[in-house]
Amino acid sequence: MKRTITTLLLGICGLFTALAQAPSALNIDQIMLGDRFTGFSPENVFWGEDNKTIYFNWNPTMDTLAALYKVILPTGKPEKVSLEEQRNLIGGGVYSRDFSRKVFSRSGDVFLLEVATGKVQQITNTLDNEGSPRFTGDEKGLTWVSNNNLYLWDSATGSITQLTNFKGGQATRPAAKPLEYEEWLKEDQMDMFEVLRWRKGQRDARERQTKALQVKRPKEINYGTKFLSGLQASPDLRFVTFRYTKRAESKSTDVPNYVTESGYTTDLTARSKVGTPQDTYEFGIYDRNRDTFYMVDTKKLEGIYDKPTFLKDYHKGDKPYNPKYDKPREVSIGGSVFSDDGKAVVSIRALDNKDRWIVLLDLVTGQMKQLDRQHDEAWIGGGGMGWLPDNEHLWFQSEATGYSHLYTINVNTGVKKALTNGSFEVLETNLSRDGKTFYLTASAEGPHERHFYRLPIAGGKLEKITTLKGGNEVSLSPDESTLAIRYSYSNQPWELYWMPNRSGAAPLQLTTSTSAAFKTYPWRTPEIVWFTARDGVKVPARLYKPNKAAPSRPAVIFVHGAGYLQNVHHWWSSYSREYMFHNFLADRGYTVLDIDYRGSAGYGRDWRTGIYRHMGGKDLDDHVDGAKYLVSTHKVNPQNIGIYGGSYGGFITLMAMFTAPETFKSGAGLRSVTDWAHYNHGYTANILNTPVEDSIAYRRSSPIYFAEGLKGNLLMLHGMVDVNVHFQDVVRLSQRLIELKKDKWDLAVFPLEDHGFVEPSSWADEYKRIFKLFEETLK
Repeated sequence: MKRTITTLLLGICGLFTALAQAPSALNIDQIMLGDRFTGFSPENVFWGEDNKTIYFNWNPTMDTLAALYKVILPTGKPEKVSLEEQRNLIGGGVYSRDFSRKVFSRSGDVFLLEVATGKVQQITNTLDNEGSPRFTGDEKGLTWVSNNNLYLWDSATGSITQLTNFKGGQATRPAAKPLEYEEWLKEDQMDMFEVLRWRKGQRDARERQTKALQVKRPKEINYGTKFLSGLQASPDLRFVTFRYTKRAESKSTDVPNYVTESGYTTDLTARSKVGTPQDTYEFGIYDRNRDTFYMVDTKKLEGIYDKPTFLKDYHKGDKPYNPKYDKPREVSIGGSVFSDDGKAVVSIRALDNKDRWIVLLDLVTGQMKQLDRQHDEAWIGGGGMGWLPDNEHLWFQSEATGYSHLYTINVNTGVKKALTNGSFEVLETNLSRDGKTFYLTASAEGPHERHFYRLPIAGGKLEKITTLKGGNEVSLSPDESTLAIRYSYSNQPWELYWMPNRSGAAPLQLTTSTSAAFKTYPWRTPEIVWFTARDGVKVPARLYKPNKAAPSRPAVIFVHGAGYLQNVHHWWSSYSREYMFHNFLADRGYTVLDIDYRGSAGYGRDWRTGIYRHMGGKDLDDHVDGAKYLVSTHKVNPQNIGIYGGSYGGFITLMAMFTAPETFKSGAGLRSVTDWAHYNHGYTANILNTPVEDSIAYRRSSPIYFAEGLKGNLLMLHGMVDVNVHFQDVVRLSQRLIELKKDKWDLAVFPLEDHGFVEPSSWADEYKRIFKLFEETLK
């Protein structure tokens, strides 16, 4: 038996070796080494407090693990950071308003840095965990959170005061009120016996004396079995805001792990499924002056009772449709953002994902003043916010125009002002140290580039600072004089650069990470093309053209995964192995198209929500129309088009093979979602609502319901310990295909792989099978 298996394995290996021996210098085993073939790029870039040292994780020598490196500007070379220096590094923290001091936590203790001298003072040294340190409003003290309570350190006296008294566990129940006859008996006893009256008088006097001698402590607030988080003190320390989370009782999914060190099968606890009960939230304010607390009421928010429009599709009966709920919708309230003079704003998000409100809190009463409401019948986008130095204006991001842009609002008058506009996205916003400038990362040069910009707080023209075409990920030095830039281009992996913080300055490269083997191949710069979809919309894509098409003129369409992702751009793709595989395919005569279909990031709100309530609708149409574009413009044979992708890409591949068999002859679905009712809540409920509320959306979006349409050649590949898209997905679909008596499909399983594969052997096996499928069916 062993000899038979060995012979079979040698035969398979021989076949794969033969497949790899094509005209290209590339081979699949090499490509699927990933970073160990391309080289490890620098990651996790941050600055030292001296404004001249850049730290980053890097592995230029291909060690088992990456190490921490540093470069000292302006002329230094990358060097490893010693363990002793790492132990003393300051990561994160909060500066004082004049940036002369910085408070931070390390190893569960609180420290205070004097920036000019580098002197560090340790404030706490305990076995408890102290975190989230901040300066008080007058900057004469520090606050931090420990054991779910807020503490204050007074720099003048060195004393530490506990500001709150939150306690978990079941609250002590008050004593039951005596019954009427019990009260009568007690009064009768006291009237009858003088000794009882005397003893009670003594007892009451002792209690009054003890109470008078006690040090005043904050009122106990018992949060029971809820989860407490978000403790923040107002600048004057009078108010503390907090959040309760009530954990939902939802059933998790077990993922069996068959290949273990012990030899026994174990279960991995994974996420619950979409539509299961979700956590609920409350937001509270503790007034230290009055030693009382109260919860914020959201019943008066605009639209809080509104039903989402999709529910109209399920209205039955003779009564008119009621667009309002009887109870307010559940919401989640983020942490307080305090101005220097003590005003507080919070961002509130509806749990059904349709609304986001920004409100000003009256801390004394708990009442709210609505500043902005962002509503989307699909699902609302995100965005940051913060105060301007005048303590009167708030900045925030909104998709009001259809693209994520920067706005300010006067919290007193409600007057809003758009600071940016156009058909591009503001991706990240930070306020400068002096409060006069915004630093933005945006796609103002076009959706396929990302640059770093400067913008006055009053608005005006964006000043582009970075110059290199592609992707620019910027870390600003603490004094804002210098940029550390992680930069890449379409065919060049990420490297670290630096430049002065001024427009037109020349960036200087600090690292060289790509391997000698990677550099020997002339990597293509994919051409970015736009084709017209059936609804008249222009769709962007990356095109890989062969130098000489194979006689059968085959083509492959790649479908990137989702989560909210862009893959058509001028920087190094997060799908680096796929990028290299596409070069490999093009060398063998394939034309390859990689589409930013509807639902992809980078093209505004309408593009983002184009898949609402129908995944496998416009997004699949874009791939079918992309295939037509390849036929009409690049002379691809319409009978020899394949499709492949992983995760969401695997889902689209299945939908393509089941519902567009006339377009796609072959498809490879990796770690594919086969039934959205079995995926997670956070992602799926945004797009499809929940299965109970919107069964129509799930029915038309899930491939398992369309499996009878399979006509072409389908290969499915899935990791067995996938805790994201569970192996159960592909097992259920396999059973469906068996019952439908379909025979042009195959399943390859990977016992030790999760959603994102890790082992090069698994990656290589997977892509050799995909390549074999296309070679045998498209050529």
